[in-house]
Order: sequence, then structure tokens, then C-alpha cells
Amino acid sequence: MFETAFTIEWGDCDEAGIVFYPNYFYWFDCTYQRWLRKLGLSQRELKRRFKSVTPLVNVGARFVGPARYDDELVIRAEVAEWQERRFRIDYNLSVRNVQIASGFEQRAWAAVTDTGELRGASVPQEFRDMMR
Repeated sequence: MFETAFTIEWGDCDEAGIVFYPNYFYWFDCTYQRWLRKLGLSQRELKRRFKSVTPLVNVGARFVGPARYDDELVIRAEVAEWQERRFRIDYNLSVRNVQIASGFEQRAWAAVTDTGELRGASVPQEFRDMMR
């Protein structure tokens, strides 16, 4: 499990001062990238070390309450499912310890060929162990 926080800025909000929904998907990705960096990885490092990247293949969210300008948004992430070539990260979002949203990203493991093409590949056990 990984946890991070974001302060909601004015530019993240609509005219009513409530977060504009596409920003949640951006924060899901930012949370994943921060998690990788905490583990000594990044997209560049995944490509160098594993010759692979982790593109999104599915994403979704459920909103149950608002986040507003100046709120601190806390996001908790965990890998909820491993498949041979994919994995799913679930996200729980809260403000002042009240859940306001949940979501997920399903990511594929894609090997980068010498010509730069992406090919589906098995998620290495080393990566799985690092994310646990």
C-alpha cells in the first residue's frame, strides 16, 4: 500500500470551487508515479531496468462527495489484482478522513522492442514483489 496527498489548488476546480472530475484521473496517475519513485523506479527506470512500460488499459472512478479548493486530498493506493500481463491498482480518496471517491487503473505490462514497438509481456516477479 502507498499513500500520498495533494493540496487542491484553484486551477483544479470549477467555478463553484469543487474539483473538476478529470483531475482525479490525473491524480491517480501521479500517485502511481510517486509510488514507483519511492521504490527507486520511474517510467524511465522501468524502461531501462525491465525494458518495459505500464500503459493504462482501463480506468474508472466513483464519486461520493466533493473536494474543494484548499482541501488536502489523501490518496491511498494498493495493487488489488495481478494477472499474467496486467495489474489493477485501487485508489481510495479522502478529505479530512471522509471518503470522497474511489477509483482504479488497470495497467498492462508492455515490453519495448528494439524498434520501439510495445508488446504485451508477463509482469516480472521482481516488479510484483516490489509493489507488495
